[in-house]
Amino acid sequence: MRVCLICEGSYPYVPGGVSSWVQMLCSQFQDVEFVIWAIATTREEMPKYAYRMPENVKEIRTLYLGDAVWGKNVRKIRLTREEKETLKGLISNSVDAINWIGVLDLARRHHHHMSDLLMSESFYDVCKEEYRRQKSKKVFLHFLWNFRGIYFPLMYILSQEMVEADIYHAVSAGYAGILGSCASYMKGVPLLLSEHGIYTREREEDIIRSNWVAGEFKELWIDFFKKLSFVAYQQASVVTSLFGTNRFLQIELNCPPEKIAVIPNGVNAGDFDSCREKKKSGPFVLGAVLRVVPIKDVKTMLLAFDIVKRQVPDVRLKIMGNCAEDPVYYQECLELLAELKTGDVEFLGQVNIKEHLPDLSCRS
Repeated sequence: MRVCLICEGSYPYVPGGVSSWVQMLCSQFQDVEFVIWAIATTREEMPKYAYRMPENVKEIRTLYLGDAVWGKNVRKIRLTREEKETLKGLISNSVDAINWIGVLDLARRHHHHMSDLLMSESFYDVCKEEYRRQKSKKVFLHFLWNFRGIYFPLMYILSQEMVEADIYHAVSAGYAGILGSCASYMKGVPLLLSEHGIYTREREEDIIRSNWVAGEFKELWIDFFKKLSFVAYQQASVVTSLFGTNRFLQIELNCPPEKIAVIPNGVNAGDFDSCREKKKSGPFVLGAVLRVVPIKDVKTMLLAFDIVKRQVPDVRLKIMGNCAEDPVYYQECLELLAELKTGDVEFLGQVNIKEHLPDLSCRS
């Protein structure tokens, strides 16, 4: 069996929980042939693998979004009336009113030229109608190019050659989910979708706090990612989540309840026997296991620790996880600590947490 794992911004380039899960999955199912279809940012940001590939990973195909070239050799695309209505629905309709089969069929029919759709007369007309419907105060060209900017990465992704597989397994919604949906629809084979976190909620948090999206367009971006998840939820045969609360969130985002299976992360308790030992006397040590990136909101944790530190002077904090994924954010965390003059915080980077957990004072 040949399984294509579709990973966005994670395996095999970025260490983390999802990447470790993919590595474990491939390593433990030696009788399965895996293909990794990775959606990455740029060749500069993700230049090399962070993991040693298991032997049953037969191919790694990377789609770098930074390779996309805008407006080069644009082909004139004419849509049928039905296709134009599908495109209009994708842009203008509420999430649950999208003709998702029509969207996948549109991608199938214009597979190699999806990016050219953004320069078509049909896309221009649809954006003009939406501009009037919203009664936008922006200059129309600004409005139009924002829509092109929103949909360009999607169209670029859907223009790629499809990987051959017996099953597609997207390890998140978003771009990975829509790419898996398109491949599943074109090839007529099943799609599995696993959500370790709720992709749409994470992107919503990113966009709300971002400076690169103008205020009026934040809601458009949030709505766009909800639509991507909606299509993936409909096309997938099975959707998994880690616990009940995430299942409820998926249902709120229009995932059919009967498709959802809750599969908690398994933990081999025996691997952590050393943590049962009573910690020796000494300073009270707190620990956090996470990637140092904005979505984990490390700054708020540091602010909270500063409050604790003022009340309990000998408390310590160990932060275990990748610090290299977002160097700018990591530096901002260090600068925040310097500004607060908070001591006794260690950023340990990517480590074997089993070696450090016994040092923590608070365990359960």
